[in-house]
Amino acid sequence: MCCFSRPVQSVADTNIFARASRDGRQVLAYQMKFRAGEDLAMILPLPTPPRSPENAVRFINLEKYPEFFADLKKGFPEPPPPKSAKSDPASRAGGVGAPLAVVEVGGFEASFVPTVGDFGRLDARFRIPAETWDRLPQYREFGFAVFRLRKPERGEKKVHPMAFEFPRADRGVLFFPTVHIHDGSVPARARFDHALYCQAPEAPRTGWRESPGLASGFADARKAEGLLDPDGHVYLREMRGTFDNRDVGV
Repeated sequence: MCCFSRPVQSVADTNIFARASRDGRQVLAYQMKFRAGEDLAMILPLPTPPRSPENAVRFINLEKYPEFFADLKKGFPEPPPPKSAKSDPASRAGGVGAPLAVVEVGGFEASFVPTVGDFGRLDARFRIPAETWDRLPQYREFGFAVFRLRKPERGEKKVHPMAFEFPRADRGVLFFPTVHIHDGSVPARARFDHALYCQAPEAPRTGWRESPGLASGFADARKAEGLLDPDGHVYLREMRGTFDNRDVGV
């Protein structure tokens, strides 16, 4: 899940992909379903180097590849259950300056906010209250990717993947923005419904599954606009349930 500037009624089926790119940078893609009663912004904290310029983040248009995460999931086929196994219903429960630049990225408008202090340069609807950031000192030196989302016309809406490339303060860590901030609140623990995917030179720590085949066997690297290494394996970690409310690093 992520940080929202306005109240949301529900968020589910969150998928995040991360991979190191050139010059110590990282690519990241993010997709989820959400339900809301008004337009709002999704805000992703990013561990960018301090004082990164406003053009430090390169946004990537995946509007023509809405099935990106569905394809990644194909790389992890579920083994058939033992013939003697029976279905268990319980297991299925679930400071103001010039306005910041706005970039059209497929179905979104996006901006990079270099520091917490630059949120005043966004429309008020797309900010998180300053006192919320006061409770999150770990983001004092972070930048932020902001995506403006239109309220669903009806029911729950699944957006096409949001993607971008950003410089990393720590080039040795792949970063997944998973902290939850909803309606200005920051709970110590939160409900997760996440699938985290990554490509890395070495297998991540315990808790990650490796795809049996190469990415080229189940995903379209051309349509992924450089996000994927077609000749590498993909790793998956699923987080379903209640966890400490913090970001994930690999």
